[in-house]
Amino acid sequence: MGRSTSEEPWPVRVVSQKVGAWIARLGWVWVDGQVAQISRRPGASTVFLTLRDPSADLSLTVTTNRDVLDVGAPELREGARVVLHAKPEFYAARGTLSLRADEIRQVGLGELLARLEKLKKLLAAEGLFDRARKRRPPFLPNRVGLITGRASAAERDVLTNARRRWPAVEFRTINVAVQGPSAVPQIVDALKVLDADPTVDVIVIARGGGGIEDLLPFSDEALCRAVFACRTPVVSAIGHETDAPLVDYVADVRASTPTDAAKRVVPDLTEEVRVIRQARHRLERAVRNLVDRESHRLDGLRSRPVLARPQVMVDQRFVDLNGLRQRAGRCLDHRLAAADDDLRHTLARLRALSPAATLDRGYAIVQRADGHVVRAASEVGKGDPLRVRLADGELAATVDG
Repeated sequence: MGRSTSEEPWPVRVVSQKVGAWIARLGWVWVDGQVAQISRRPGASTVFLTLRDPSADLSLTVTTNRDVLDVGAPELREGARVVLHAKPEFYAARGTLSLRADEIRQVGLGELLARLEKLKKLLAAEGLFDRARKRRPPFLPNRVGLITGRASAAERDVLTNARRRWPAVEFRTINVAVQGPSAVPQIVDALKVLDADPTVDVIVIARGGGGIEDLLPFSDEALCRAVFACRTPVVSAIGHETDAPLVDYVADVRASTPTDAAKRVVPDLTEEVRVIRQARHRLERAVRNLVDRESHRLDGLRSRPVLARPQVMVDQRFVDLNGLRQRAGRCLDHRLAAADDDLRHTLARLRALSPAATLDRGYAIVQRADGHVVRAASEVGKGDPLRVRLADGELAATVDG
C-alpha cells in the first residue's frame, strides 16, 4: 500500500478503498464492551447499538439483525455488558468504522463477578491496594471535593451531615453520571479537575446503593487507576456497607455510606468543643494542683528556722567563726612557744660548741702566717711568725725554739 513521497499522491477514495480492503481481511472477531445506546426503529429489522470500551473513551457503532438481538439478549438495556461476534466494516464513503454482529451475548452476573475478581487480583498484584501508600485526610480540610450524582440522596447525605458536624465546611461539588456508559469518563474527568485544584484537600466519591450492575462503573479499571494516580486523598463512599466495588480498595479511605464519609472528612464541632472543654478543665485542675503543691512546699520552707529566723544562722556562724579564730590563736601561740624553746636550746648548744666559748675559758688559737691553725710543734720552725688569738684580742709571736 505504501508509496514513496516522490510518486504521485493517491486520491482520498483510493486510500479509503485500500483501508477498507485491509480491514475486510480481519475477518470475524469477538468483541467485549458496554452498550451505550440502543436504537430499535419500529418495523425495521436492523438494530443499531453503540458499543463503548469501559476503560477508554472509545465507542463503535454495531449493526445487527433484530432476530440476533432477540435470541442472544432479549432484555438488553443501555449500560449492560455484552460479548458479540462481529465483522469490522469500513465505509469508504464516510470514512467510518463499524461492526456487523451475527451473535450477541449479554454478560451474566457470574461472569461479571469472575472478571471483577480477576481484575481485583491484577490490581492488587500491581500494588494499587497497598496500605502503605494510603494517605490520611487532613483533620480539618480547607475545601472538600465531592463527586456524585446530581440532586442525589448521596449528595444530600454528604452535604447535610458534613455541615451539621462542621457548619463552616466548604464543598466543591461536581455532578456526574454514576451509572451507565458515560459514568466512568465523567468521574475520571471530575477527579482530574478536583485533584488539580490546590484548595481541595480531600475528594469524596459518593453514590447510593444499587445492584452489582449499577455499581459496575466503580469497579472499572480506568477509574481505579485514576484514583490511584490522585495526589489528593480520596474517600470512597459507594453504596451500602455490604457493597465493595474495586475503587473502595484503591481509595485512601473507605466509607461504608455517604453519611459515614461526611463523618470521616470533617470533625464534629460539638464533640471538638466538648473535648476542648474537658482539656481545659484538666489543664485547670493540673495547674491548680501544681500551685497548691508548690504553695504547701513554700509554706514548709518558710516554716523552717533558717527562714523563720534568718539571724539564727548568722549568729551560729559567728559563734563558729569565733571558736575557730580562738583555736587558731591558741595553736599559733603554742607553735611559736615551741619554736622559741627549740631556738633557745639550739643557741645554747651552738654557744657551747663555739670556739669563742673555748677562748673565754683561757684557751688560745695559734695560727701561722698563712692562717693555718697550728696543732703540733712540728708544724712550725724556728723563727716562724705566729698569731695568737685570745678571747679578747690577739698577739704576734715568733718561734725561738
